Amino acid sequence: MKAIGQDGYGSSDVLELMEIEKPVPKDDEVLVRVRAASINSLDWHFMTGLPYMMRLMLGIRGPRAKIRGADLAGEVEAVGKDVTGFKPGDEVYGEGEGTFAEYVCTSEEKLSPKPAGMSFEDASAIPIAGATALQGIRELGQVQPGQKVLINGASGGVGTFAVQIAKALGAEVTAVCNTDKVEMVRSLGADRVIDYTDEDFARSGDRYDVLFDGVANRSLSDLRRALTPEGTLVFSGGTGSKLLGPIGLLSRAKLLSPFVGHKFRIFVAKVTPERLADLERLYEDGKVRPVVYKTYPLSEARSGMRHIEDRTVQGKVVLTV
Repeated sequence: MKAIGQDGYGSSDVLELMEIEKPVPKDDEVLVRVRAASINSLDWHFMTGLPYMMRLMLGIRGPRAKIRGADLAGEVEAVGKDVTGFKPGDEVYGEGEGTFAEYVCTSEEKLSPKPAGMSFEDASAIPIAGATALQGIRELGQVQPGQKVLINGASGGVGTFAVQIAKALGAEVTAVCNTDKVEMVRSLGADRVIDYTDEDFARSGDRYDVLFDGVANRSLSDLRRALTPEGTLVFSGGTGSKLLGPIGLLSRAKLLSPFVGHKFRIFVAKVTPERLADLERLYEDGKVRPVVYKTYPLSEARSGMRHIEDRTVQGKVVLTV
């Protein structure tokens, strides 16, 4: 079968269309015929091996897991003998390892039935980005109606979901992005959009009850300056430095936490059927929609990844299989 993989770290040029063996599901796994798989910033980190600290886990000279991709939508091809929730022919979406491929095996706990009215492309854009935003905004930020919320990095995959989820919870949302993406972010329902090339949210004098940071490009003092005295700062990844990524920023927040009124929330996002079900309800109610910027066939994965590299992406890029 065909799949997109890499032998070494680097830019999108390291991605190759490979021929690999079709996987066979274990007793507790589902074999999915992939129809669409979206690209996440996570895939960029795995492709580049950045921050360098990640290579201690991924592989020093090149990734041990060569096939990229984590989000998927498709049809169940076969199931292991212990799988009870799905059968061949079911349309599903969720998370897996190595989803930039024609087939992938994954645990049934990482899948949910695809809503009948949702395209494979839209479904594949939801799992990781949507679950991350839901976990950060609703569960850790505990956003309440009437609160003022700022989303730093509002035009990315997670950010576009975060804006919509915060609005669905009744918040007054301020979104931060660059000039080219202002109109798209405004279309998601943001009450105010700040073009960071023109205005610095940390020095505007405005204060927010919850600040959701998906970029990690500002100092902790800058982020705290934008919070109310008892505000909550939710960290959701970001690039950070080439060596450590956002770890330095997160470590400073953890050390400072016992001594200040601000609440710092650091988390590892997890896709669960419950979170996917909540996102599905928001989708069906017209409160959340995935933003699919462009679609490419699997063979053109390099072109899709370049939108992540040059930061032109708005929402998600999807590969069709």
